[in-house]
Amino acid sequence: MVKSRSFSFSKVMLVLGLLFLYLPMFVLIVYSFNASRLVSVWAGFSTHWYGELFRDEQILSAVWMSLQIAFYSASMAVCLGTLCAFVITRFKKMRGRTLLSSMITAPLVMPEVITGLSLLLLFVQMAQTIGWPVDRGMATIWIAHTTFCSAYVAVVVSARLQEVDRSIEEAAMDLGCTPLKTFFVITLPVIAPALVSGWLLAFTLSLDDLVIASFVSGPGATTLPMVVFSSVRMGVSPKINALATLIIVAVSLIAFIAWYLMRRAERKRLQTPDA
Repeated sequence: MVKSRSFSFSKVMLVLGLLFLYLPMFVLIVYSFNASRLVSVWAGFSTHWYGELFRDEQILSAVWMSLQIAFYSASMAVCLGTLCAFVITRFKKMRGRTLLSSMITAPLVMPEVITGLSLLLLFVQMAQTIGWPVDRGMATIWIAHTTFCSAYVAVVVSARLQEVDRSIEEAAMDLGCTPLKTFFVITLPVIAPALVSGWLLAFTLSLDDLVIASFVSGPGATTLPMVVFSSVRMGVSPKINALATLIIVAVSLIAFIAWYLMRRAERKRLQTPDA
C-alpha cells in the first residue's frame, strides 16, 4: 500500500509539474489564432496576426539580427571556451590557474546588470581612447554575448575533458603525433558532443538575452528580446503571441529531429554485431 500511494503521488506531481510548465505555452498558442486585438478576449479563430507578423519589418529585422548575433557569439564562445577549458584541465600546475578559473566562471554568478554596465563603460572608454567603437551596435553586442557565453562553454567542455582518457593522447604522441595533431585527431572527436552542447547553450543564451544587449546596443541595433519587451510594455500584441508560437514550433521540431536521429543511431549501434 505504501508503494502504491508513493507511486500515485509521484504521478500526480509529475502531471502537475508538466501542466505548470506547458499549459501557459498551450494557452499562448491558442490565443495566437485569436481574431481579436485584445489578448484576453476570444473573438474567433483567425490567422490574421501571422500575416501581420510577416509584414512587420521591425520584428523581422530584429529576428535576423538576433540570429546573426547568436550564431557568431556561439561560434566564438566555443573557440574561446574550449581554449579556457583545455588550459584549466590540462595545465593543473600552472601558476595562477585558480585565478584564471575564477575569472572564467565569474560571468556565471555575476548579475547581468553588472556585466552589461561594465561592458558599456568599457566601450565608452575605448571610443574615447582609440576611437572604436564609434557607434554601439551589432559588433558590441557580439563581443558582450561572447564574453558571458564563453563561461558556459568552458564549464561544459571542461567537464568532458576531465573524463577523456589521457593514455590515448599519450599513445598518439608516442607514435609521432604532434600535440596539435593529437588534439584535432584524438581529443576533438571525443569532446565533439560537449562542443555541440556548448554551442547550442551559447546560441540560446545569446538569442534570449535582454539585459546585456540593452546596455551595449545602439539606436541602429535592436535584438528580438528588446523588441518584444518594448512591445509588451505598451500592451501585449497578438503578433507577439504568433511570434512566440513560431519559436515554440521551431524549437520543438529541432528537438524532435535530434531525438529521432539519436534514437536511430542508438538502434543501429545495438543491431550491429561486435567485430
